[in-house]
Amino acid sequence: MIDTHCHLYLAGDFPGDECYDAMNRAIASGVTRMVFPNVDRDSLEPIRRLHEVYPFNSAMAIGIHPTELHGDWEALLDEFEQLAPSPEFVAIGEVGIDLHFDDNPPLETQRRAFARQLDWAVKYDKPVIIHCRDARDEVLQCIVELRDRLPGNAPLPRLVFHSFTGTPDDVRAIRRVCDPMFGINGVVTFKNAPDLREALHEIGPDRMLLETDAPWLAPVPHRGQRNESAYIPLILNRIAEELKMPADEMERITDSNATSLFF
Repeated sequence: MIDTHCHLYLAGDFPGDECYDAMNRAIASGVTRMVFPNVDRDSLEPIRRLHEVYPFNSAMAIGIHPTELHGDWEALLDEFEQLAPSPEFVAIGEVGIDLHFDDNPPLETQRRAFARQLDWAVKYDKPVIIHCRDARDEVLQCIVELRDRLPGNAPLPRLVFHSFTGTPDDVRAIRRVCDPMFGINGVVTFKNAPDLREALHEIGPDRMLLETDAPWLAPVPHRGQRNESAYIPLILNRIAEELKMPADEMERITDSNATSLFF
C-alpha cells in the first residue's frame, strides 16, 4: 500500500522520535511508501530529514500550500523553482486554492502562485498534487488557463485532486476539464460522507489513490484522533467494501496508480 499524501514530518504533531515511530508503524501495517508534500519554507528541512532516514519508504514533493502565501511568497517561489527540477522531488505540491476561511490569502494571490507552480509541472515534467478546498471552479479555471498556454496539442501535466471529498457531480465537472487522479482519505469512512462514497463509483478504481493527509482526518474508528499512515488499510478496506471489490485487488490497482504517477 502507498500513502500518497501525509505530513508525518510535522514536529508539532509528531514530536521527538514520534515521526520515526509513526513511520515504523506504517511500514509494519503494510504501507510500503509515503509521499511527503511540502507546504512552506519551514517544512522543507523536516521533510528532508525524515526522507533521509527512510529513503526507500518515502518520497518528497515541493511547493507552497495556498494558505501559506504570506510575506515575500514570490521570492520563496523563486527559491523553490531552483529545487523543482531535482529528481529528489517526485511532484509539485501541495499547491492550489483554498477559499474556506475569510482570512486566507487573497484569491488573486493564490491564483498567481498556483499558475506558476502548474507551469513548473509542465517545464519539469512532474505531477501536481492539488489542494482544492471550497474552490472547485477557481482551480478548474486555472487548469483551463494552463491548457490555453500550452503549445499545440501538448498535454496537461499529470494531476491529482488530493483529499477529494466531493460528489459525483464534482467528479463530472472536473472531468470536463481534465482527467486527474483522486486522492481518497479517511473521510470515506465517516457516516456523514455518503456523497463521497457515491462518488467512488463515478471515479472508478483506475483513477483512485489512497492517502491519509495525516495528522488530520483520521478514519473511523480513530476519528478525532491524530491520523497516521498506518491507517491506510482502514481506508482501503472501506473503499473496497463500497465498490464490492476484494481488498487485495483494490490494493494492487491503487498501488499501480500511485507508482505510475509518482515513481
